[in-house]
Amino acid sequence: MESIVIYDSKPSLKDPLFIECLPGIGNVGKTAGDFLADSLKAEKFATIYSKHFPSQVLLDNENIVELLNNQLWCAKDVNGRDIIFLRGDCQGSTQEGQFELCRDILDIVIGYGAAETITLGGYGTGMMVESPRVFGAVTDLKIKKEYIGYGVEFPPGDPSAGIIGASGVFVGLGKIHGIPSICLMGETSGYFIDHKSAMAVVNVLVKKLGVEIDLKELRDKSEQIDELTAKVKAIEGRDRQDLGYIG
Repeated sequence: MESIVIYDSKPSLKDPLFIECLPGIGNVGKTAGDFLADSLKAEKFATIYSKHFPSQVLLDNENIVELLNNQLWCAKDVNGRDIIFLRGDCQGSTQEGQFELCRDILDIVIGYGAAETITLGGYGTGMMVESPRVFGAVTDLKIKKEYIGYGVEFPPGDPSAGIIGASGVFVGLGKIHGIPSICLMGETSGYFIDHKSAMAVVNVLVKKLGVEIDLKELRDKSEQIDELTAKVKAIEGRDRQDLGYIG
């Protein structure tokens, strides 16, 4: 393992579900996963440093530096099982680095007995989305059938270009290791942090986990997305009217 892993603790976990929620298109996966982890009162137990992250440190309000990293967080006894969240502010900066990082992290969660993987991301449309859907990609038909029951859609062969980044690599590695895995992708324009799409993903996750959480914070931010969508549509409509005068 090339990564440096610093443990705050080494929890004893029961049948853990592994959820990846790193930054990506519209920050849908990060927003959804961070919100769920905080709602379930997850606690950080490990920090992962790697040469494959961008060569950068971040500063806090006291100007104390911290190398870019990922963290593993644990929520205990969520409806009878534990959850490991992979959180952070970045992904690997190269294709090779992405693969090695995902392999290192998966080795850690397999060591904790991870029996299932869910990766979270955005499905970029390039245009405003009023009612985001959640699309899925799976390692086997059994898990596909389960998530259809949660409202996840599986357009044949879509996304046609595949799934890039950690969300795709973890699912691919999960298949190799025989770990049932799914990538959940919230439909998003990709132009901004999309809380409305994140809420659509969270709605799937709470059905999967059989839990109830307060969605008010996400709902309030989603309403801001609705306002932004309305403004963009108004601008687009005005531009189309202007084009009508061109001769």
